[in-house]
Amino acid sequence: MLPIDPVTILLLILFCLILLMFFQPKNNLYKNFPPGPKPLPIIGNMHILNKKRPYMTFLELSKKYGPVFSVQIGSEKIVILCGYETVKDALVNHAEEFSDRAHIHIFHDVAKGYGVLFSNGENWKVMRRFTLSTFRDLGMGKKTIENRITEECDFLIKRFKSYGGKPFEDKTIINAAVANIIVSILLGHRFGYDDPLLLRLMGYFNENIKLFASPMIMLYNTFHSVVRWLPGDHKKVNENAFETQKFIQETFTKHKEHLDVNDQRTLIDAFLVKQQEEKSEFASFFHNKNLTMLVSNLFAAGMETTSTTLQWAVLLMVKYPEIQKNVQNEIERVIGSSEPQLEHRKKMPYTDAVIHEVQRFANIIPTNVSHATTRDVTFRGYFIPKGTHVIPLLTSVLRDEAHFEKPNEFYPEHFLDSKGNFVKKEAFLPFSAGKRSCAGENLAKMELFLFFTALVQNFTLKAPPGAELDLTPDVGFTTPPMPHLICAIPRA
Repeated sequence: MLPIDPVTILLLILFCLILLMFFQPKNNLYKNFPPGPKPLPIIGNMHILNKKRPYMTFLELSKKYGPVFSVQIGSEKIVILCGYETVKDALVNHAEEFSDRAHIHIFHDVAKGYGVLFSNGENWKVMRRFTLSTFRDLGMGKKTIENRITEECDFLIKRFKSYGGKPFEDKTIINAAVANIIVSILLGHRFGYDDPLLLRLMGYFNENIKLFASPMIMLYNTFHSVVRWLPGDHKKVNENAFETQKFIQETFTKHKEHLDVNDQRTLIDAFLVKQQEEKSEFASFFHNKNLTMLVSNLFAAGMETTSTTLQWAVLLMVKYPEIQKNVQNEIERVIGSSEPQLEHRKKMPYTDAVIHEVQRFANIIPTNVSHATTRDVTFRGYFIPKGTHVIPLLTSVLRDEAHFEKPNEFYPEHFLDSKGNFVKKEAFLPFSAGKRSCAGENLAKMELFLFFTALVQNFTLKAPPGAELDLTPDVGFTTPPMPHLICAIPRA
């Protein structure tokens, strides 16, 4: 086969784009569709987007077009929902109408419509019900899971101590600690922090999280029929997904060999038992493709968001030592040198407020995971047709000026009254809301309190000498802190 020169490739791309322009669907002809900036041919509004942080562009556009508006990416119209009242109205008051996932090519490549995160219809409902019920059966919210987390806290503290107060990078260690909790639920064991298999799995997931937000992936999702033939980030995402799914399939094959119906210790065990049930109207959903993708979804979601939040918590304690000291004082007053337990949280309003403020400020999934309408809907005076891609912008909720006094600052007093009591905020929606809210919310809350409290109890967290701390979030589908080093000084 003769090589094709770059000029020929560019001409072919241009020809395909011209075809796309002529044949793109005219989905902007609906009467009373949400307003938005005028699109250009072929690219739509891509030229005005902040490619690294599109949510920043959406926030700016909402100032001009209001809390419900649209942008066009390529030929696709996307509706953006901004502000707490608007997002809650859609996800809670119109929960059924906004409960689908949008069809995004890179996510479809990876998930193929299986699992729980990117599936729709009956498959999603069955997988979500199974996940929630199995989590409960395995002790979610009970002492069983709390003990697993406190045991992992001991491993994490030991690793932090091993650096003897010298600078180190905490991302991989915190990733591994949090990953071990969901791994214990899914697979029934934990990994050592230096285990090559765990490091490789975390590497696949972390790389994909970063790649999902790359400009190349945006082009792939927008001009899929053309870009899919080219080399680029979309190829790497699929390679990483293949490797993780291969590991998961090998794992549940081993579980099947030793399965005891009367002793179901993991989510994989529970799923395999469902496979063996002959009479069930939902039996057809419990196949290996769903199992592979469900485990992959839960591993990624269970590791990424919580570990990223903890990384922010550590960095923010380093940045604001007076807040760290206040937390330590409360720990000494309530817990002393004892092991932190969940029952302590209600007696620790300041620590609870700090954790909530970390979640709010960190803004882990600023654009949310995209939704889609299940049917035609008239929402807040606008007509949104069935199948429309919808982004309920979480960053606009967590930084809603109507609900948070200092939305762009780290300010734990957002969650405290004048007497120092903890105050709930209705606009605190880091786990989203409605039918698609995070299935692991209760687990994440347990992990955040126990891991954070244990670390601040045992260490004074500081920056290396001369280091400048940057609170600008890194780029990715989630928003972790920029790479940095910390020092963990053991407390007497």
